[in-house]
Amino acid sequence: MENKKYLDKILNYLVRRTKIDYEKEEVYLHFLPTPDPSFSLPNFFHHYDTFLNSRFYFSNYCINEFGLTQEEVKYMWEEFRSIIKNKIENGEQ
Repeated sequence: MENKKYLDKILNYLVRRTKIDYEKEEVYLHFLPTPDPSFSLPNFFHHYDTFLNSRFYFSNYCINEFGLTQEEVKYMWEEFRSIIKNKIENGEQ
């Protein structure tokens, strides 16, 4: 992937804008087009519909905001998901 530095900058931006509220047990995803862009923390990675909806909106957001290709979005989604999952498992913000 030739734009790896650009993708990493976008990835860092997306991760920084994702809020994990352990007290309320919610994950706030800023790229969701809803008034309350949050999901239940315990079910975030285990609920299939949540996963698909998040990926759909993530893809659209990355394509529309950053001009990414489908291949780049796939890479970004896997990296983003892995980082957020790691943060949740380790209790990080």
